[in-house]
Amino acid sequence: MPDWQSLISAEFPALERWTFLNTASFGQVPRCAVAAMERHLAHRDELACHDFLDWFEDHGALRPKLARLINASGEDIAYTPNAASAMAMLMHGIDWREGDEVLTFEDEFPIQVYAPQARGVKLVQAPWPELLERIGPRTRLIAVSMMSYTNGFLAPCAEIAAAARKAGVLFYVDGTQGVGALRFDFGAIQPDMLAVDAYKWMMTPNGVSFIAVHPRLRPKLAPLTVGWRSDRGWRDVANLNHGAPRFVESAEKYEGGMLPSLQLYALDAVVDMMLKLTPELIEKRVLDLAAQSRAILERHGGVIAWPDSPIQAACFQGRDAVALAKALHQRGILASARHGHLRISTHFYNNERDLERLDEALNDRSLTVAAR
Repeated sequence: MPDWQSLISAEFPALERWTFLNTASFGQVPRCAVAAMERHLAHRDELACHDFLDWFEDHGALRPKLARLINASGEDIAYTPNAASAMAMLMHGIDWREGDEVLTFEDEFPIQVYAPQARGVKLVQAPWPELLERIGPRTRLIAVSMMSYTNGFLAPCAEIAAAARKAGVLFYVDGTQGVGALRFDFGAIQPDMLAVDAYKWMMTPNGVSFIAVHPRLRPKLAPLTVGWRSDRGWRDVANLNHGAPRFVESAEKYEGGMLPSLQLYALDAVVDMMLKLTPELIEKRVLDLAAQSRAILERHGGVIAWPDSPIQAACFQGRDAVALAKALHQRGILASARHGHLRISTHFYNNERDLERLDEALNDRSLTVAAR
């Protein structure tokens, strides 16, 4: 069993000053990731970036590590700037016809809501389990978050994926809320695409995401971004192809140009940490802390939306969630408010003392009055 407290003390300096219960907004970057970025910057100065092609080899070596994390193949993995870019790739790659529909949950994250409508595609929103009943002859895509940012609802991705395959519908999962805290079995679930922005539960500076694109989709989905790395011979920089690009069959074809090396070296260090801890133990730690959070919130009158989630979203009768989050902030406790819920989101770097501080604050009558 990991020594969680020693790990927290060694890797997460911000937690010495703050009670941080808000990974669903931003994850804490560990010192090992910062050190990896510093090494890269020093290396650039040492060699004046002369070896920049070697950086791509390092980033290529990260692909199978990410694949291990989600039970995919390294060939499935590509890097994008953010989850919105991944969704854009999919939306622009579908041959939409009038009347086609994108199906998603009610209260979904705005990416899934905005992207279809910006393309002029009909958006259908439904709660679970009515979502599956809304799959119809004009449904072309089901796009959902792995975990709801508003209330912590965990999408039954395996069930949705099976229904989507049966109906011949594409299935997209935004795993930004979830991957890094909970296990996601890409090989078993088999969505057409999984996108993970790494700045939350993957604890990496913002600016890099990774996607897993299923082999059945890659021949049909053209790259949205086409650049000097789109041709399979891009490593021969002295003789770049000046004809039509010859795409590789792997998901790397979706990258096109330069990569955010600084963030990728940080992500590499984070993934090494996660694989060493193991996804199983991380998930257990996250859910244990979430259960403790739930007990505290319920003891103070909170009604929890989805009890089994890493995101504990609580409504308090007579208390405004925004005001309550602000009052906690004044006590050095960082949480957030989303659509009427006080949102508590703990990662493996939290501990029981963090939750004791939350308990003490919620027990304070003056905070209760201030949050009305």
